[in-house]
Amino acid sequence: MNGGLNVLKPIVSIVRYEKPLESVRKAVDLSGGLDHLPGKAKVFIKPNIVFWTRTTPFPKWGVITTSRVIEDMVILLKERGINEITILEGITTFDPKDTETPAHAFESLGYNVLKGRYGVKTLNIFERPFKKLDLGAGVVLNFNEDILQSDFVINFPVLKTHAQTVVSLGIKNIKGLIDVPSRKKCHSPHPKKDLDYMVARLANKLPPSFTLLDGIYTAERGPFFEGRLRRSNILIASSDIFSVDKVGAKVLGYDPSEIPHLVHAGQDLGRPLDLSDVDVVGEKIEAVASYHEHAFPYTEDGSLPKPLEKLGVKGLSYPKYDHTICTYCSGFTTIMLMAIANAWRGKPWDEVEILTGKRMKPTPGKKKTILLGKCMVQANKDSSDIQEMIAVKGCPPDLGEARDALRQAGIDVNPAFFDNMDMAAGFFMKKFEGKPEFDESFFRIV
Repeated sequence: MNGGLNVLKPIVSIVRYEKPLESVRKAVDLSGGLDHLPGKAKVFIKPNIVFWTRTTPFPKWGVITTSRVIEDMVILLKERGINEITILEGITTFDPKDTETPAHAFESLGYNVLKGRYGVKTLNIFERPFKKLDLGAGVVLNFNEDILQSDFVINFPVLKTHAQTVVSLGIKNIKGLIDVPSRKKCHSPHPKKDLDYMVARLANKLPPSFTLLDGIYTAERGPFFEGRLRRSNILIASSDIFSVDKVGAKVLGYDPSEIPHLVHAGQDLGRPLDLSDVDVVGEKIEAVASYHEHAFPYTEDGSLPKPLEKLGVKGLSYPKYDHTICTYCSGFTTIMLMAIANAWRGKPWDEVEILTGKRMKPTPGKKKTILLGKCMVQANKDSSDIQEMIAVKGCPPDLGEARDALRQAGIDVNPAFFDNMDMAAGFFMKKFEGKPEFDESFFRIV
């Protein structure tokens, strides 16, 4: 009660996933998320397909939106008389012209079955036009035009933490609707307009929407599959994206005030970071909350990942990633670290340093400095602190050049890691063998 008037708070529902369709229906009904869906609306569904490969099965649990909840939502939309439904996504591929990988993802995840069964369309946003959009606060990015012309958006992030943004939930999932130059722009080295600042504004011009956080599977240290993946059976839903993200953060074990992009968003919206302006219904947060780590473990000085330290690696510095490393170069990091670990034979390397992102500076005294990616090369090409520069210039960098750079630095990596990068993702599947709770059928529609 405020001044004698009822103040309607945004509703966020928390539901345990128990049964197909019934659980999603319950999350929708409790939140009232589709109550204001216009009749005969043009609806776009935005899943989270953060990675895909055509060459090998890889862990999708907690990484990619389950096809189960996508189909359930389509059924609920059809029940409401909605016939114009489109699933759209912008999957990052190392070749920007690669249209086969997104098509393979849509087919493998069963979206084409939804085409035949319900008339659902699919769109790869990189085959569609983009429009420059002013999101306020000096943030201008290029958005997919289709989504801007929709009547209603259903946003389907995965409930997970993120190595750079702490959590990756509703607002962060909108990043998949901007073009590649805009995605790189989000990873700016600007002291104020950094990744958190940019991400905070992504949903500012979104059409009316409903967000359902898919926590059937959740991920620690996301957004990819290198962290810990869990079966959590949680759905969190709301028609208010900021509210659902605040609750999602709490369920992952974080106060919204610990999430920099939510702090920015709260300031933009003039809303508190606590849950005083939110009505949480269904399960209590405390009943489902579980702390999910977000940062990958590094040495105390941040110079080397803990797994390499445990191996006993000496003579190498691979500083901890920062906000300025974009998706392309961060994908390289996984392969680089796997190859380096495989190449370690117990003999210290010759004071090698590998730098990434846009901000890092070389350390005086290092004998060989690998600059990974165009941004890092441009930032440090004239540095007097580099004794021997090994530049990997591309954007994205070339895998062969990255392999050769490591070898030039005296790290005799196995070329197979680089020649078959897509296959490396399958290596992580071994962790899930014999664990029936990690069920591939959640990512198929039959």
